[in-house]
Amino acid sequence: MAATAAFLSGLRVLDLSIWRPGPYATSLLVPLGADVLKVEPPGGDPMRHYPGLFAGVNEGKRSVELDLKDADDRARALELAAQADVLVEGFRPGVLDRLGLAEANVRTLNPAVVYCSISGYGRHDPRALLPGHDVNYQAWSGALTPEGGPADRIPPLPTADLAAGLTAAFGICAAVLGRVTSGEGASLDISMTDVLATWTGRAGAAPAPGSTVAPSSAPTPGYGLFPTIDGGQVALGVLNEQHFWVSLCHALGLGALADLDFDERCRRGHEIQHTVADARSPLASRSPPCSTARACWPLGPSPRSRSAYPFRVQHGLSRCSTSTAARVSARALTTDVGLCCYGRATNATDLRTPPGQ
Repeated sequence: MAATAAFLSGLRVLDLSIWRPGPYATSLLVPLGADVLKVEPPGGDPMRHYPGLFAGVNEGKRSVELDLKDADDRARALELAAQADVLVEGFRPGVLDRLGLAEANVRTLNPAVVYCSISGYGRHDPRALLPGHDVNYQAWSGALTPEGGPADRIPPLPTADLAAGLTAAFGICAAVLGRVTSGEGASLDISMTDVLATWTGRAGAAPAPGSTVAPSSAPTPGYGLFPTIDGGQVALGVLNEQHFWVSLCHALGLGALADLDFDERCRRGHEIQHTVADARSPLASRSPPCSTARACWPLGPSPRSRSAYPFRVQHGLSRCSTSTAARVSARALTTDVGLCCYGRATNATDLRTPPGQ
């Protein structure tokens, strides 16, 4: 596999996780040159039922199917863990202990391993054994309603999954770097709820004394989604940058508001936000609104943002060999970023078609 940024070339990552948080974390390591081997349960990762999502977080990896409840397959998993630089798992705390792949067991075979666990609440939280998914962790962290009160909808993005995956990838890179000087492994305990809690801030946090800025529940004029005259929407992103506000006001024919400073705009938040939303002249004759191009962008995916990675990578096809009982065949997946390799576990007599493919 050729990559444009092979900073992690030679790093062996064993990914025992399913669904999105762990696979997203390891997917971020692939374009950096890491060799990621994904272990799937019998029948495959349940994310395979969503082929597009599955491809997005697993392209460029190799895969082997192992039943961790089977003694032989469990022994093979331990053998792979003994050879790995990094192990990533996303089970509820205690599950891998029962399956014989606890951190202590793995570290006995591989003292320098970076053992990364991603779970809803962390290994030592009182809620550690509670089941859950992204929406539960967003609720516990306050991300669904940062200002309190009932939530009116489920967020369109699985923020807890993605935030935890990004945090895990960051932690793995830091641990690998630290091992260069210390020679020691590391244990990473990623709580999806705690990660989001660092985004929402301390519960009940109030504005600083003497602040004249309105609470965050009030609108910030010029920031948000606004209807367009042709039935679409436009996203405006003006905060306290006065020059952006002035440009927006002139573009919308609201010159009388251009000299208002940020504090005054916030004090009159609802009023001014409605004024911006209702603005028509001189944009009424223009579609799309070219004169506001510097302050906003039409709502919708940009071709530049369609890559699964934050940088360009070109993947080739590769083949993994794990054992005579669990051979891996390479199968190409076609995605928006081109051709990549994803290994699918087979055995000598049974070539399975992944669910949902």
